Amino acid sequence: RASPAGAHGCAGTGVMTASSLAAAVAQARVALQTDRAVYIQETLTVDDDDALPCPRPTGTQALPDPARWAGQVAHVLLEVITGQRPLHQLTKWVSSEVYAVAARRHAVAVRRLPGHGRQVRPRVRVLRVRVCEPADGVAEAAVVVLDGDRVRAMALRLVGQDGRWVVHTMELG
Repeated sequence: RASPAGAHGCAGTGVMTASSLAAAVAQARVALQTDRAVYIQETLTVDDDDALPCPRPTGTQALPDPARWAGQVAHVLLEVITGQRPLHQLTKWVSSEVYAVAARRHAVAVRRLPGHGRQVRPRVRVLRVRVCEPADGVAEAAVVVLDGDRVRAMALRLVGQDGRWVVHTMELG
C-alpha cells in the first residue's frame, strides 16, 4: 500500500513527490559511500512538491451519468475477466487493485480456453443497473449481468477522478 502523501508521494497513488525523491536519492548516496556496488542515475531537480500529478477528485456534476457508465464498465470488466477482451483496455478506468484482480481472473480464463486462445462464448449482457450516490463524486452500483447461461451480480464503487469515473472496488458473484 502507498504511504501518506508526506512520506512517499500523493496519498494512495504511489506517485513520488520531490521531497520523497530527494530523500531516496540521499539514502542511495549514503549507501554508495559505504558500498560501491550501488548504482545511482542522476535525476532532475523538481522545485515544487505539487509539481508531480496527483489524481484530483471530480464532483458528480462534472461526470457522465453513473448508471450508464457503470453498465458499460461492468460489461467490459466481465468480458475481460472471462477472456473475451484484452486486459489492457481496463487501464484507464479502474484502480490498480481492481486491475490486479481482473488480471488474475483474465489469466485463469485464458488458460482454460482451448488452445490458450479466445473461444466463442455467448456474449455478456447487462440486465439491470441500480446506482446510489452516497457522497459527491462517489457512486455505488449494483449490476445484474447475464454471462452465458449464468446470471451474476456485480457491485462497483465508482469515484470521480480527473474528470472521469474510476472503478475503485469491484465484487463479482
